[in-house]
Amino acid sequence: MNSQQLAATFKAACMAELEALKPGNVHIFADGHGMTVQDLIKSAEVVSEVITQPNLGLGERIFASVQATQDLVGLNTNLGIILLCAPLIHAALIVGDKTYYLTKLFGVLANTTQKDADDTFKAIALANPAGLGSSKYDVHQPANCTLLQAMQEAASRDMIAQQYTNNFSDVLDGLACYQHAFALWQRPAWATTAAHLHYMAKFKDSHITRKYGDTIAGLVQNEAIAHEEEFLKAYNPKNYQTALLGFDSALKKRGLNPGTSADLTVATLLLHALM
Repeated sequence: MNSQQLAATFKAACMAELEALKPGNVHIFADGHGMTVQDLIKSAEVVSEVITQPNLGLGERIFASVQATQDLVGLNTNLGIILLCAPLIHAALIVGDKTYYLTKLFGVLANTTQKDADDTFKAIALANPAGLGSSKYDVHQPANCTLLQAMQEAASRDMIAQQYTNNFSDVLDGLACYQHAFALWQRPAWATTAAHLHYMAKFKDSHITRKYGDTIAGLVQNEAIAHEEEFLKAYNPKNYQTALLGFDSALKKRGLNPGTSADLTVATLLLHALM
């Protein structure tokens, strides 16, 4: 897949995620958390042309994408998406046969450099995500580790970092959930909702944990577990739409954004297209 094709594929994954009802996050049914759907569309468009450029290092790919987003919308709309999708795209640019895609991806993750870390630290500092806490590695200082080492240090508290350390096993698990829901309903938007609920139910969302703590994140997880169970029982998922919109509204009224779950959902859709 060439750079132009990858740009279209990345943008399509971002658009598909926005078109799905994702409780607590921004989507076509409802804006939220100071962001609009239009902000995310603009971000996807500008990043698609940057993140897929050939001849960039992994960290350069991440920094350039965050810089482009900040220049256009001035908001942190997509740091998590960029961090997750950059290695997926990096692997796709160097693989010729889809049969070997995962092998290439695992190689990208295993062979990150100190420069990758330095560029990524600059990107994180520029995006300035809410709830950014202290760490062994300070993103406001030059990196003295590889990107993989930095992600290993953060993996216990951040689901995105964890994907770098476990070869995207959680995203692959979410992909299986997406594919099951698609086979069940033949509706990509509802399969995307299923993937988002899967992440919300399986993990305490890292974004909520950073901002509000483990207890609140656990309460949201328990609510998601109950909704996921009922949603997957539906013969027609649209019949459960009212309940999901109610869940969405309740989360937004409390200021609770399962943003990491949404980021993982975009990575799931991109991986689905690349494999």
